[in-house]
Amino acid sequence: MRVVSGIQTTGRLHLGNYLGAIKQWVAMQDQVAEAGGESMYFMADLHALTDRVAPKELADNTIEMTATVLAAGLDPEKSIIWNQARVPAHSELTWLLNNVARVGWLNRMTQFKDKAGKDREGASVGLYDYPVLMAADILLYKATHVPVGEDQKQHLELTRDIATKFNSDYGVEVFPLPEPMISVAAPRIMSLRDATAKMSKSNPSDMTRVNLNDSDDEIAQKFRKAKSDAESLPDTVEGLEERPEARNLVTIYAALADIAPAEVLAQYGGQGFGQFKPALADLAVAKLGPIRDRLVRLLDDRGEVIRVLERGSERARAIAGPVLREAQDAMGLQL
Repeated sequence: MRVVSGIQTTGRLHLGNYLGAIKQWVAMQDQVAEAGGESMYFMADLHALTDRVAPKELADNTIEMTATVLAAGLDPEKSIIWNQARVPAHSELTWLLNNVARVGWLNRMTQFKDKAGKDREGASVGLYDYPVLMAADILLYKATHVPVGEDQKQHLELTRDIATKFNSDYGVEVFPLPEPMISVAAPRIMSLRDATAKMSKSNPSDMTRVNLNDSDDEIAQKFRKAKSDAESLPDTVEGLEERPEARNLVTIYAALADIAPAEVLAQYGGQGFGQFKPALADLAVAKLGPIRDRLVRLLDDRGEVIRVLERGSERARAIAGPVLREAQDAMGLQL
């Protein structure tokens, strides 16, 4: 078993990243180790190039994001942690897979349509080809399982299609077909101001998200001002179906407390948001405050964070190199 996942190094990480991905990674690293497997998590700095970002800012983001996942509990003794750019095989395998992937497949990728908007002709080739790089990220390490959010399932399906076609075209079994691992606790955390939109670090309003480096006061204020409705919380989960804001806040509470939404409603059903939101704020401060404090300490020694990436990159290159050579050999590129 080999679990592989990554996170794009653009901006600060927020509560949605933590509950939807990083918290799951931390739990998985122990579970995978106990099963005799391997966990690999990378900082997706190559993917970050699809957004226009200043070089110094990108470098700082990569260090700060690495520090954040370490503060949240990822352990470089239990997991391989590295940044894409230090393993050139990511880019090399992407080019090989570009000759297997089909334009029709990429045209169906909904995330490109969302990000490019109406200016599809003005979008970069990198943004269009993003899913093939993602496939290379996964297949390069022969991942068996990939933690993904609901919005990334289409990309993993494309990865499986590319792997299947590569193996079929060249009569080999180089790439296994990775399986998705989707968080059942918090598959999708929504904006605090618009529960129909995903919580995002790209939203211009900082009040839409809780950043992992927010102060206790900022965390509390954001939950106090989070959009809700005038009704009391229902007694059952079914009562949340037509109430997106209420459902989002209950989902966040459940994920932070490691309980089911039904258990949250068993405790708070019938109460108004004037009582529930302060309780949610207190819980978030208790859970996120220690992560922020560890993050501050890690960023006081950025050299050590860089050394974690260097050691992880060396380990990742040792795994990636032979797989890249297998793919090259299958395609006739090894003389």
